[in-house]
Amino acid sequence: MMKRICKLITYFFPLSIIFIMLGGLILKKLFLLVCVFILLMPCICIGSTNSITIPVWNSETKAIETSIQAIKDNPLKLTCGGAVLIDQETGEILYDYNMNEKLRPASVTKIMSLLLIMEALDSGKIKLDDKIGCSENASKMGGSQIWLDTTESLTVEEMIKAICVVSANDCTVAMAEYLEGSEDAFVIKMNEKAKELGMKNTTFKNCHGIDEEGHLSTPYDIALMSRELLKNHPKITEYTTIYMDSLRDGKSQLVNTNKLVRNYEGCTGLKTGSTSQALYNLSASATKNGLSLIAVVMKGSTSQVRFDEAKKLLDYGFSNYEYKELLNMGDLIGEVIINKGIINNTKAYSKDNFGYIMKKSNQEADINTVIDLYNNISAPIKINDKIGEISFRVNDEIIGTIDLISKENIERTNIGSIMKKVYMDWYTLLRR
Repeated sequence: MMKRICKLITYFFPLSIIFIMLGGLILKKLFLLVCVFILLMPCICIGSTNSITIPVWNSETKAIETSIQAIKDNPLKLTCGGAVLIDQETGEILYDYNMNEKLRPASVTKIMSLLLIMEALDSGKIKLDDKIGCSENASKMGGSQIWLDTTESLTVEEMIKAICVVSANDCTVAMAEYLEGSEDAFVIKMNEKAKELGMKNTTFKNCHGIDEEGHLSTPYDIALMSRELLKNHPKITEYTTIYMDSLRDGKSQLVNTNKLVRNYEGCTGLKTGSTSQALYNLSASATKNGLSLIAVVMKGSTSQVRFDEAKKLLDYGFSNYEYKELLNMGDLIGEVIINKGIINNTKAYSKDNFGYIMKKSNQEADINTVIDLYNNISAPIKINDKIGEISFRVNDEIIGTIDLISKENIERTNIGSIMKKVYMDWYTLLRR
């Protein structure tokens, strides 16, 4: 009660000065408004202390599988050296066939080169219309190429297109040299990124994938870098989904080496690779009905085998699993009570998207949602400050937790802010 009285005194001190300075009709109007304000203050004080009830969705949980068990007994009868199928959104492993077998990646290596190029674009280090020249080294690469000449230059966008569509070794080396000064320096960055992504069984010796002793990766590691590229740089699909295009004013025709782009519904990429020692590799990605999958096939005996077995993996995934979207970034979840702030509460919004992959046989099962709002936290609060979290559980196992954030700045209450608020409120009332 004393706190409320002090607060009333704090509010009315500046108003008393106004009463002294003003008179006549204005004074009467102010006096009437003050009376109304006094009558309403207890209601405001009492109302501000009420708790806020936050709805909790799906409070009952049905028994469902809490984690996906990757298929390991090869029911699809794959014949390649190794393969894996993962969910692009969550990284969940759905099918494992020798997924940690170290094999030669060939031009699938370029997924990492493209990842570093896209990161350079996002950071502003390079731009799509930057002109890239061709060194003597790049022009002599051999293998898949567009026959770059040391006298010409292409834009970054043209280089990316050539790498994605026809797996151009010369363009890959030209970009590596432009970004890091030399191919060797670029390869160091590739290996650093591989370590960061948890690619434990990968060692890059070059940026293009031509056979070299010790240049090795695994189906699972390739899936990891494919997921990083697709998930965080979705613009890459503007190039990986091109089936036919051209460069140099139509003089150089491009036809995608990934035939799934043309004949598999929902295909979004990603990269082929083949050499005499690696045989035939493919990292294939596709999206249907909100579910995005990545299938990696390594050491297929023929080009057709890699495409057929990638299709088997993707078909298996789309037939047996679905992606359940549980939360969208920016969803309003509830309100949080704020102490010592210029306002008493603020809305809590989800910071990120969240979804869960499950077998289609479990699609009717409920997922328990628990909302934890940090009520009675004290100001100041800044935009994007964490003010709660929302957790999703299946059979009491947490499958994911997303932060809840504020979308407004809330200053801490002080004499200045109180007087400012009072004057602004009265100014608004007097103008009516």
